[in-house]
Amino acid sequence: MIGSQAKSLTFWGRVQSLPLILITLICVIVGIGATALYSAAGGDFNRWSSMHLIRFVPLFLMMLFIALTHLKWWYWAAYPLWILGILLLLIVEIMGHVGMGAQRWINLGFMNLQPSELMKVAVVMALARYYHDQTLTGLRTYKSLLWPLVIMGAPMGLVMMQPDLGTALMIGMAGASVLFMAGVRMRLFIGGVISTIAIVPLSYLYVLKGYQRKRVDTFLDPASDPMGAGYHITQSKIAIGSGGVDGKGFLEGTQSRLNFLPEKQTDFIFTLWAEEWGMIGCLGILTLYIATFVFGFIYAMQAKHMFAKLIVLGLTMNLSLYVIINTGMVMGLMPVVGVPLPLISYGGSAMLAALICYGLIMSAKVFRGQPLPRGDI
Repeated sequence: MIGSQAKSLTFWGRVQSLPLILITLICVIVGIGATALYSAAGGDFNRWSSMHLIRFVPLFLMMLFIALTHLKWWYWAAYPLWILGILLLLIVEIMGHVGMGAQRWINLGFMNLQPSELMKVAVVMALARYYHDQTLTGLRTYKSLLWPLVIMGAPMGLVMMQPDLGTALMIGMAGASVLFMAGVRMRLFIGGVISTIAIVPLSYLYVLKGYQRKRVDTFLDPASDPMGAGYHITQSKIAIGSGGVDGKGFLEGTQSRLNFLPEKQTDFIFTLWAEEWGMIGCLGILTLYIATFVFGFIYAMQAKHMFAKLIVLGLTMNLSLYVIINTGMVMGLMPVVGVPLPLISYGGSAMLAALICYGLIMSAKVFRGQPLPRGDI
């Protein structure tokens, strides 16, 4: 063990410690995304697939750079990155790009950056640093929850103003998972769940906007407005059901080719895949995702300090929420929200956030034997 730790301090030692199986799984998922986007464009590679792969190349190199950088530097950068995320969200409010009725993006010229996607990562990093610096006694006090609530609440409030309730809830759930794994008292979570249940009716009546209440109503009864608010989920269910066990075949999805599927290149791309490749194809994708999550949990168990453990578990939970919410949404098990399928849906910000997550998870693996004292930079 001592020898392996010393070896990991050299550049080539770090390279040799990279998890090749996890990297391969990521590349396979991206390849599936390019294949699905090719089909979504009706066999046109240049429409979405080419840009999907072009984006992946520099972002893949970025992921490797993150993985080969010692976690102590990400520990040091956690709070500054959270502050940067808040500033970007404020810029969105002031001069953000408006699309599909929401103001969520900053136009960078070569891409539209969605800061809320990056905020999901920054919140986990900031919470992991905060709890790494806490003592077990400090975790037991109510005062210790003040800063975590600020770290989660500030970006959630800004994201809800865009408006983007789905992303705000994801930030909250990912943050809550870090609190739980850090050892915050169980009774606080029970109290939080009870409070959340109690305010749901009030939130529905006084907090949610009209279109958001419509989404909830449609989730409960899609048939109430099949040609209006319920159109997306109704067509999605038809496509998934018509795919059967082994699907209709590549480029043979009628719902996709006839343009019945909404947002088939982004939020509903899993539906397109289900129609063409059936239940077998869907289980294949889910198996690949689950495998990457299993690696995350393994690396967290191998971690020698709290920052690595929490950042890996928090980011793995963040990635799993993407998959759970997206697939649940298109199958009608959850209300429709704008959550992409990581590394498969078309979109630069979502791919950027996902590969940052995987890069940090790999960094914890590469440097799993290295200590990180409190306050170390």
